[in-house]
Amino acid sequence: MKSSVAQAAITPVMHMLAAAALSVVIVIALWQTERGMTVGTFASFVAALLMLIAPVKRLSEATGPITRSLAVLERSFDLVEHTPAEQGGTHDPGRASGRIEFRDLSVRYPGASAAALEHFTLDVVPGQTIALVGPSGSGKTTLANVLPRFVEPTSGLVRLDGHELRDWDLAALRRQFAMVSQEVVMFNDSLAANVALGADIDRARVQRALEAANLADVVAALPQGMDTRVGHNATALSGGQRQRLAIARALYKDAPVLILDEATSALDNESERLVQEALRRLMAGRTSIIIAHRLSTIEHADRIAVLDHGRLAEFGSPAELLARGGLYARLHALGGGAGPEL
Repeated sequence: MKSSVAQAAITPVMHMLAAAALSVVIVIALWQTERGMTVGTFASFVAALLMLIAPVKRLSEATGPITRSLAVLERSFDLVEHTPAEQGGTHDPGRASGRIEFRDLSVRYPGASAAALEHFTLDVVPGQTIALVGPSGSGKTTLANVLPRFVEPTSGLVRLDGHELRDWDLAALRRQFAMVSQEVVMFNDSLAANVALGADIDRARVQRALEAANLADVVAALPQGMDTRVGHNATALSGGQRQRLAIARALYKDAPVLILDEATSALDNESERLVQEALRRLMAGRTSIIIAHRLSTIEHADRIAVLDHGRLAEFGSPAELLARGGLYARLHALGGGAGPEL
């Protein structure tokens, strides 16, 4: 708003100042004319003034970026000063088995008229694959963000291996989760550094992760192999390759719990096939929570949790839910059973 106000005001203000300055110069020039100023001298006064308009206008255009920068700084300082630091417990067993318990969980965002999750209860067995499906806004992504404590519950609790999330050391808790989302964040660094993501780079381990993610051929074609820089947010790679690189990152982390947030959306059929193959390798032996809009993503799920307006509407195997003829069956019918979006 400040930037918009400044940009809207600068042009009329500069025109008014230019008109006022021109008037002042003309008055001074006329006053000097009475003392012997020639017509040529008067014209030179006016010409010099008109020549100043263009550089002054360019100078005024600098106020827009400056105002935006000041607004960003003000907001950044406000966030730093008023956002409390995250607090965790002391529990750190090393590697979790992956048992997750949701107990009467509710999440309501500040200022929201309705809860994103409401009285949600569910048990996830270690090594089990759970798919979360439901209409947009039903709370699927909120549920996934509760696990690494990106979102704090309003009420209820979540346990990992029998310990409430608040009791876990925050760094230890987040080591237990690997996430592959639709919006993959990559850094302007080498392929290996993007896979290791801040950890020590074990080249043999990185190579195995890249091969499991169906990226071996891509790496072999790069001029410097895994040491090739991928550009800002991996602009040197295609969308499917970026998704497989995110899977390689999750494989390298080797966390016991995997969260897939629409990992195959907006991919063409060939890219989706390669990503699905890599995902099956990644999910082997791990507790997996899949947020899906495509039926092809959840065809291998052990159980499906159907959410509706933040509540658990249905839970069971795909065959059981189809036989019930409830919300999942309707969503399945809308999808046509061939892999489109739910």
